[in-house]
Amino acid sequence: MAVKQTGQLSLAEAFLGQKLAGGSSPLDRLSGLVKWYRFEKLLNPLRDGGPGRAAWPPLLLFKALLLQSLYGLSDRELEEALGDRLSFRRFVGLGLEESIPDHTVLSRFRNLLVGEGLMEKLFGELDRQLEKAGVILKRGTMLDATLIDAVSAPPTAERPSKDADARGVRRGKGDFTFGYKAHVGVDEGSGLIRTVITTPANVNDTVMADELVRGDEKAVWADAAYDTHARRARLKAEGRKPRIARRPNKHHPELPPRLKRYNRLIARRRAAVETTFATLKNRMKLTTIRYVGLAKAAAQVTMAAIAFNMRRWAAITG
Repeated sequence: MAVKQTGQLSLAEAFLGQKLAGGSSPLDRLSGLVKWYRFEKLLNPLRDGGPGRAAWPPLLLFKALLLQSLYGLSDRELEEALGDRLSFRRFVGLGLEESIPDHTVLSRFRNLLVGEGLMEKLFGELDRQLEKAGVILKRGTMLDATLIDAVSAPPTAERPSKDADARGVRRGKGDFTFGYKAHVGVDEGSGLIRTVITTPANVNDTVMADELVRGDEKAVWADAAYDTHARRARLKAEGRKPRIARRPNKHHPELPPRLKRYNRLIARRRAAVETTFATLKNRMKLTTIRYVGLAKAAAQVTMAAIAFNMRRWAAITG
């Protein structure tokens, strides 16, 4: 199958982009940091073309989806942005006079990534590059989870939900969410996401905790939702410090002052993970799963984690 040829920006276009951006933009810095050819090797087997149509280069489409995650855009908004934002064109490798992939191409490519099970491999490739760059500190892993609304309405007595994988969960007296939950393990100090797992919203935080631990960190930080005697004992046996907030139980319904102070110390150290979620939700607009089904929800969350880590990498080294 023929592959659509795209060119880098001309010298004049690149110069214009630099002038408009006021120098080296965050996307320019990101372009220079990442070893894109390693992603290209993973993506090259994919081709998004139909009969009589040339396929777009998979790396170009992957970069476009990264922009989508970085800026919280829908498929149609991404198509429009590629059409009128020079910084976006420069990042994906499109000249001013070249055509752009439309929203249907972008959607099909995303489905290809999901269908071929490539999202975890792409996340793993970036993790290897971050480790080789020396920006992952491995002092500790901070565990946490956040709820994300489904695009579909919850089921009612009259009709089922269009999203059969999403689930509802209630927190507090009236805070109800129908959708999914992103479970993450964040590297202490760097703020980079090292592990990410997506589940229906009703899966308890502690269920996924052990899968978020990488095994090379010196400590594991978590709030009381993750506290079990077995988990603390296992981490100690493996040589990692279990910095997990304690919770009362039926034998000790009130924590002693010592453990209350301990929990406050844990909370202060863990506060950094809230910055990760604030960036994902407020700056990158990961507040709604745009697609139906757990597989596509997981792909959206994982792509957001990849984009977040790239943004963070550029910020750390900028």
